[in-house]
Amino acid sequence: MPNVAEANRPAVLRVLVYSSDSDTRRQVMLALGRHPHPDLPPLEYLEVATAPVVVDRLDAGGVDLAILDGEAAPTGGLGLAKQLKDEVEPCPPILVLTGRPDDAWLANWSRAEAAVPHPIDPFRLTEAVVGLLRNSEAA
Repeated sequence: MPNVAEANRPAVLRVLVYSSDSDTRRQVMLALGRHPHPDLPPLEYLEVATAPVVVDRLDAGGVDLAILDGEAAPTGGLGLAKQLKDEVEPCPPILVLTGRPDDAWLANWSRAEAAVPHPIDPFRLTEAVVGLLRNSEAA
């Protein structure tokens, strides 16, 4: 018989992946796969190429995590993360992809909960995403 936590668990976790570069979106989704950790439900991806669509999707709700590319153009993910944290309530956890490890201070400014630098390291990205999803599921 499933416990209460399992009964309340969503069937999938919806992860929004924003980048103006389709290759970056593909790299993120391939790095994470559909089921990155046995303790979490499978992931369902929402690929987004423009900032206005990101805002619309998060305003509509139902997104468990947003991954935003800091190198996206014309709207970078760091500024977009700050805007979302200021304007969307409730805002899901945000992970930003930074241009380099030294940009971690920008991720902190943006109020993103996590940052992973380019080039995308599948192990580092998965660790950060699993941590964010576990913490948000417990909340």
